[in-house]
Amino acid sequence: MPEISMHPPKLPKLPQASRHSRTTPSRLPPLRCFHASRSLGNAARPSDSELSAARAHCAQLVRTYDTPSHVLQSFIPTSSRDAYLAIRAFNIDVARVADTTSTPTVGMMRMQFWRDTVAKALAGTPPKEPVAILLSKAAEDVQLRSEGKMRLSKSWFHRIISTREQHLSNPPYPSLLALETYAENTYSTMLYLTLSALPQASVTTDHIASHIGKAMGIAAVLRGIPLVAFPPTQQLGTSNSVTASFGRTQGAVLLPLDVMAEANVREEDVFRQGAAAPGLRDAVFTVATRANDHLITAREMLAKLRSDGNLGHEFEHQHEEEHQYSSQQLNAGTDTQIADVERAFGVFMPSIATQSWLDRLQKVDFDVFDASLRTADWRLPWKAYWAYNRRKL
Repeated sequence: MPEISMHPPKLPKLPQASRHSRTTPSRLPPLRCFHASRSLGNAARPSDSELSAARAHCAQLVRTYDTPSHVLQSFIPTSSRDAYLAIRAFNIDVARVADTTSTPTVGMMRMQFWRDTVAKALAGTPPKEPVAILLSKAAEDVQLRSEGKMRLSKSWFHRIISTREQHLSNPPYPSLLALETYAENTYSTMLYLTLSALPQASVTTDHIASHIGKAMGIAAVLRGIPLVAFPPTQQLGTSNSVTASFGRTQGAVLLPLDVMAEANVREEDVFRQGAAAPGLRDAVFTVATRANDHLITAREMLAKLRSDGNLGHEFEHQHEEEHQYSSQQLNAGTDTQIADVERAFGVFMPSIATQSWLDRLQKVDFDVFDASLRTADWRLPWKAYWAYNRRKL
């Protein structure tokens, strides 16, 4: 067994410090401190190429699915054009959920995706989704141009999503008033968002936009009656791949029930006879008249403002939570109100497209199944240009 030494081993001699090193203090390395990483700080910010691709995607979406909005975008100020496209592309995507998902449950999941996407986009951290990217940029621009006083309301986006979600399975509208509420919560709300993107907060322009939006929404439901009543079979899968036929085979007639009862329209007659169903044209006429009434009201309000200095009646949605006005805005004088209308007039241009479609519906004696009603109005650019230059709705 080897012996264990009782003495500690000798350590090697360290070199002696020189005279210079003894007189000069040693340099310590700099202290490390946390700081914001530039690359991580901008990790969520889309690149210029991503933004350009998102803008092109939204423009193509609007051009394909909402031709009037594509035509009318030229009346929106250039500084608000990104917001205009993003809001309408968002509306298209949300509206198409019912047509591009296999079941209402999947549709609800998609709606939740849009709630989360809007929240992230408005917070400045959009996911890699084209509409979200452009919406985030638009929201940032609005805050910069208004010096933080204006923003795109998340509540309004969520209102559109929730309303569309409630109609995923095409439930009937109990009454004409219920249809108006649907139009207010979708199309009018879309116009409120567009006005806030100018940026502008005006009870006068919101009031006019409310009536125009209701007309837009009612006309949109009428225009969609043939497609909803006789939906095409869709090939849908879990990832938009073709795996099986899940399209709705049973359609729905989306006319208000009270109007159908008054005109003696039966849903089964529409399924069997289409445009020849007894009472159908009378029911369509009643609903279309309500849309036309809202456009007439908007014109009368504008004329009364110019002649008498007021709109003639109070804004019924003025006290809703999403509509927030300062005392100065609520008590704006005639000159201020007229100036607000002048600045917002481009946002009102959908009234021209809606009136044009209603006029075409009247020419075919309210046969909502007439194929000519589903073609683009080639005269819309001229009509809108004439109306805008003369400031007439």
